[in-house]
Amino acid sequence: MPLVYACLAPHGEPIIPPLARAAERPKYRQTTRAMQQLAREIRAVRPQTIVVATPHHLRLQAHIGIVTAEHVSGVLPMFAPDPALPRQVIRARTDRAFAEALLAAARRRGIPAVGANYAAAGGRYSTMPLDWGTLVPLWFFLRGHRRRPAVVVVAPSREIPLAQNVGFGAVIADLAERSRRRVVFVASADHAHAHRRSGPYGFSPAASRYDALMVRAVKDDLRSALRIPAAVVREAKPDSLWQVAMLVGVAERCRLRPALLSYQVPTYYGMICAAFRRPPRRGRTDAPGR
Repeated sequence: MPLVYACLAPHGEPIIPPLARAAERPKYRQTTRAMQQLAREIRAVRPQTIVVATPHHLRLQAHIGIVTAEHVSGVLPMFAPDPALPRQVIRARTDRAFAEALLAAARRRGIPAVGANYAAAGGRYSTMPLDWGTLVPLWFFLRGHRRRPAVVVVAPSREIPLAQNVGFGAVIADLAERSRRRVVFVASADHAHAHRRSGPYGFSPAASRYDALMVRAVKDDLRSALRIPAAVVREAKPDSLWQVAMLVGVAERCRLRPALLSYQVPTYYGMICAAFRRPPRRGRTDAPGR
């Protein structure tokens, strides 16, 4: 079965309505609605496996991480829990066969990758904790399925060449094409983190430039994101470029068509929602979102 869908999705906790106070929700409404649209489109393609690339999980020096634990789980909010807001618990089963095959395929192509389990070799104690980069999109994307998809968590590396992250995305696409699974790829990413002086990373004019270049890349040529100047990346402080590199590999291999759904800067970081859809089969017009 093919890789059936991909998307670029943010992971700021306030885009989940139960995790934001009522007065704060309007600031994030555009992004929340776009995430809900992505979730509907993902349900429509009936995935069996959702691969999520996150910048906040394993940080393995000069290696891409692939979670091979039997289960993944976590709780939102992760930071400064508000007793007035309900806790959100997310649990999922890992597609271990796909994860192990992905690890082997990446190594065969010379891409530095490491598999990571946690606590036990298998069974219920083999459970990897999730980060907010996975928990937030999975809160939207695991809901409402007739059969709940399995999950594979991957973590890009900032120390290896961007081209190797792109190559890893191509490996994901190729493995999906050879497998009997319907696979969705999610690049979980927030963009420049230097939009406000009051934010933890301060202000830089590079933030607006980085985000403008990323929006243009989504609209016109995703590969152009790989050419954003290193100085702009350094000053803008994004956490998106490396997952977007994986998305480049996925989208080019599967010839996915991009659609920008939203871009917002409701806080100190930018958020983009974008769908990457397979072209409809000849004679069909029922592609997701149409």
